[in-house]
Amino acid sequence: MSTETNSVQKKPPYGMIAILFIGAFVAILNETLLNVALPAIMEEFEVNATAVQWLSTGYMLINGILIPASAYFIQRFSDKKLFITAMLLFTLGTLLASLAPAFSVLLGARMVQAAGSAIMMPLLMNVMLTAFPVEKRGAAMGMFGLVMITAPAIGPTLSGWLIEHYSWRMLFDIVLPIAVITLIFAFIKLKDVTAQRKIKLDFVSLVLSSIGFGGLLYGFSSAGEKGWDSPYVYGTIIIGAIALITFVLRQFRTDEPMLEFRVYKYPMFALSSIISIVISVAMFSSMILLPIYVQTLRGITPLDSGLLMLPGAIVMGIMSPITGKLFDKYGARVLAVIGLSITVVTSYFFSKIDMDTAYSTLVLLYTFRMFGMSMVMMPVMTNGLNQLPAINNPHGTAINNTLQQVSGAIGSALLITVMQNRTKAEAEDLAAKAMANMDASTAQNTAELKQQIMNTAMLHGINFTFIVSTWIAVVALILAFFIKRVKPSYQNQPGEEAVSKEFEAGKD
Repeated sequence: MSTETNSVQKKPPYGMIAILFIGAFVAILNETLLNVALPAIMEEFEVNATAVQWLSTGYMLINGILIPASAYFIQRFSDKKLFITAMLLFTLGTLLASLAPAFSVLLGARMVQAAGSAIMMPLLMNVMLTAFPVEKRGAAMGMFGLVMITAPAIGPTLSGWLIEHYSWRMLFDIVLPIAVITLIFAFIKLKDVTAQRKIKLDFVSLVLSSIGFGGLLYGFSSAGEKGWDSPYVYGTIIIGAIALITFVLRQFRTDEPMLEFRVYKYPMFALSSIISIVISVAMFSSMILLPIYVQTLRGITPLDSGLLMLPGAIVMGIMSPITGKLFDKYGARVLAVIGLSITVVTSYFFSKIDMDTAYSTLVLLYTFRMFGMSMVMMPVMTNGLNQLPAINNPHGTAINNTLQQVSGAIGSALLITVMQNRTKAEAEDLAAKAMANMDASTAQNTAELKQQIMNTAMLHGINFTFIVSTWIAVVALILAFFIKRVKPSYQNQPGEEAVSKEFEAGKD
């Protein structure tokens, strides 16, 4: 690496990182902030559930399309220009959303927001990998984990409280001044840390990537609502898969790939990537199933549902920096094994909940589950990235962030499908038994009986899905035993010397 870069590593630019942190935090927070407000938006703009869901699905799709291209943007443009452009887009989208006179304007504003936020997370992660030496990356990435995990966890609680007291527009009004202040500080304080390269964007790869990742994200995220037999679902998944395979093959044939998939020749990066995918699928079980259980079956309000998850978010926020320091000292394997063991046990206990499970028990189980998760995601991811040469950091971060988006969508779709299928089968079985035992007195309470059957069937569906999630976490636990601590050399890898010279020339 260049002398310039080494000097940056010895004295990390904490002020710059703080600015990037705040920008990334509000961007990720905004991804989940709107979910609780969807019913209020449906009522105001008189749109149906399918249309309003695009406020969340569209945001995720834009992220899935642009994050793979972030490796190119990070290598081609300076940190300052890239962050300011991203923050400008996010701020403009937030302003438009706050003032939106029609649903189409609000949807467009969310797309603009997403275009800005998609670049922030890969940029922040890449700056931190460059700014900190390997032996201090754990603590730094622990702080990064605080942003990545805490922001979406706080979103439902915060939005639930705001919607209960104010208009849904307040969700954008509170984010806007933070975005503007961050933008001002970025103009004044931001500096360039990472090296730039004069590379060209392969537009064919960009199109294939957009169709591939976009198709998979749309297909899997729509499966729960439209059903797997819908041509919109299986059609977009097939098209996305074909485009993605073509995209990957093209990256191996081009001299300057948009995403360098050769990073998978590094065994610890490949292993960390697989574990992260499995964990993302398992993590979504509690984030999806628990709100369904507490709101639909138990009649708990959305605000109380969000508050149930708040202690878990706080624990993750507290643990992320601590976990980072423990990673620097002990490595990823011991943390991942302990964390995933906790995740397996708590997932199993969630499969035993019933209609009488105390609210406090649910809070404790969810909090302990998040405590376990906090010891896994960032240490595993950081250990994998540590094995990559610096020139491949943008590609590693882009691949990790993209796979999290895709695996999150796939995990959500699969778990919802498992729950729905199990619920349907259980309801049919219970209905058949009820009909066989029905007499004249029970026949008068058919509506009440049907509701009772559906509630019982859904509870069985949720319990069964948590069992599936438990076994998914067991797979991740087994893989965690194969993690090895990596200590890459600081020597330039092939191609890095040229990058360093270009970086130095640019500085002069």
